[in-house]
Amino acid sequence: MIMDNFKKQVNVAFIGVSGRGMGLIPCLLDMDDVKITVVCDLYEDRMNHAAKYIFETSGYQPDCCADYKEVVKRSDVDCVVIATSWSSHTEIALASMKAGKPVGMEVGGAYALEECWDLVRTSEETGVNCMMLENCCYGREEMAILNMIKQGIFGEMIHCQGGYEHDLRDEISLGNENRHYRFRNYQNRNGEIYPTHEIGPIAKYLNINRGNRFLTLTSMASKARGLHNWIVENKGADHEHANINFEQGDIVTTMIKCAHGETVLIIHDTSLPRPYSRGGRVQGTKAIWMEDNKSIHIDGVSKPHTWESFDNYLEKYEHPLWKEYKISGIKGGHDGMDYLVLKSFIKSVKNNMPMPIDIYDTATWMAITCLSEQSVAMGSMPVAFPDFTCGKWIRRENEQPSKYGLSNVFNHCFN
Repeated sequence: MIMDNFKKQVNVAFIGVSGRGMGLIPCLLDMDDVKITVVCDLYEDRMNHAAKYIFETSGYQPDCCADYKEVVKRSDVDCVVIATSWSSHTEIALASMKAGKPVGMEVGGAYALEECWDLVRTSEETGVNCMMLENCCYGREEMAILNMIKQGIFGEMIHCQGGYEHDLRDEISLGNENRHYRFRNYQNRNGEIYPTHEIGPIAKYLNINRGNRFLTLTSMASKARGLHNWIVENKGADHEHANINFEQGDIVTTMIKCAHGETVLIIHDTSLPRPYSRGGRVQGTKAIWMEDNKSIHIDGVSKPHTWESFDNYLEKYEHPLWKEYKISGIKGGHDGMDYLVLKSFIKSVKNNMPMPIDIYDTATWMAITCLSEQSVAMGSMPVAFPDFTCGKWIRRENEQPSKYGLSNVFNHCFN
């Protein structure tokens, strides 16, 4: 067991306090060993709102500073949480690592491969950790599936699917009014621009960067109609955005081939009417699980050619972290995932131990976006996937055991 390094309190600088940031702050305030010492945002009203909320909730007043370069240098900051717009994640993370401050970075794809390499090289050179805060890796079902895979229930892994399938037409179309960064991205880009909710858990299922890696990627984008239609129907044909030709395809489908032959399919679907889904599917030589119909089929256990409800298996193969979590009380947004991913980050900072989602994971998942854009632009030609570990994936050291570990289930870390 890894013991705490006796740091009684972790002082956090929170950079980016719009919608996502304000969704995460209550999770940190719910941790006895965390203090948010400074909040940072380019918009003064958002920054003041966050500081006021922290004061009213916890009774202390954090400082406000609009310049992240000053924030990361402060002596009363132990680590940094970044929840800004996608395009600023990397530059802030690099400044933080160079200042010796571990980084918890919200999800988002890269705009260029060089961003990913910069993150990897800076972390390696400074020895400072950077963790993508991919909450879906800590979802209850995702962790139960991980537990089943590690116990061999699925046999040899063959194929995984997932998606970010979420009707965001109003959020995107009202981006200018709400100062939301998605609007400009959909106006100018075309690819898998939000891959990590699905690829994070899948990468852990398939041992990516620890004995396996992504080799090639191919993406295809449909036509773009959903946002234009929503704007015309809801804002009128004379609205200033009604004549914009959005580049982002309504449906973007991406296929990835792995070094050991597994295939991955991910879908980006956010500008057409639909209920929310992450579209999970895991298929091996012995079993198949489907998220949307909450079903599973296990060869030799289930009735032939028949689905079973996943509910009973969820209870049977509950990850020990979730067993513990349910007893102590589920907290935070997104059904408790937000709290767990932040807790895993804070625990790693406090113990000065490697992050369960490390810099190689972070760079690999981010790279999907710019690689996808390249593939779409070249008529869905396959593109080579960089190896950010530079060969270390073949024989990397095992992950340090932790309750929050994601490469395996470390049962001995639980009482």
